[in-house]
Parts: sequence; structure tokens; C-alpha cells
Amino acid sequence: MDQREEQEFAEYFVARREAVRRMAYMMCGDWHRADDLAQTAFIALHRHWRKVRDKGALDAYVRRTLTRAVIDESRRPWRRERAAETLPDSPVDDPDVDDSVSTRQTLIAGLRKVPPKQRAVLVLRFLEGLDVAGAAAVMRCSEGTVKSQCARGLATLREVLGDELGDLRSA
Repeated sequence: MDQREEQEFAEYFVARREAVRRMAYMMCGDWHRADDLAQTAFIALHRHWRKVRDKGALDAYVRRTLTRAVIDESRRPWRRERAAETLPDSPVDDPDVDDSVSTRQTLIAGLRKVPPKQRAVLVLRFLEGLDVAGAAAVMRCSEGTVKSQCARGLATLREVLGDELGDLRSA
């Protein structure tokens, strides 16, 4: 790439890195893995920067690349980890914790228990705000698959969370 293209990529990277990292975290539930996955998405974008004709579609390209990376990584044998019942360094319960923080932590803990493909659909649909067609385009699957994965993911999330977040059907 020439210097102008490198500058364009650098500007895009600086503007979008935190949003992509947050989306990766919501999909995988681990900040370290989220950093790796976001890096994978940006490396793929950098590799194909010259081939991207529509610079307005960069977010869609990164979103798709990130989603595929999350799903692909979850299939790798070394990622089949077992979750421990209790964490060795669990935080001390503090009654002054803001409700939004505790709700967010509960939601993220629940999302970790949802299978990767369903979690990706839930993040794309409800946290990224994509419609069914947009999520289907990102995941390169049919809209029916997105709808069924979304329904199954929400059912799993409701089952896992129970009454912790109240009625999720209104969301």
C-alpha cells in the first residue's frame, strides 16, 4: 500500500478500534480474546484494503470478518475450555454497585453460556442493532437461520438468566 492508503487505514483503525473490540467482547466474553479477534479482523481488512471499493462498507466488512473469526475460533479444539463453578479471584460484593453495571455483568455472564453462533446473532441483532437481513448478510446465512438462531439464543439466555433480569421478552 502507498502512504495515502496507509493513512486512510490508520484513521479508520483509530476511529473504530474500540467499537470493534467491544463487539468482539460481547461475542466471546473475554477481553483478551476480544483483543485477538479484533486484531484478526483489522489484519484481514488491512490485507484487503486495496480491494475494498466501497469505503462506506468498511464497518460491514469488519463486522462480518469479526463474526466469522469468533465462530471459527470457537470450533478450534484448544478453545473447548471448561468453565469453573467459581472464579478464584471473584470480586467482593459491594452493595453500592450501580444497577446498570450489575445488569451488564449478569447479561455478559448469561451470554457466555449461549452457543457461539447464537451469541453472534444476539450481539448483531440486539447490541449492534442490525435487522434480520443485515445479520444474515454478516453471517452469510439465510434470514431463516438468523431468526431460528435468534429464537434459540434468546430461549437459552432466558433459561440461563431466569428471573435475574426480569422479563426479557420486552427487549
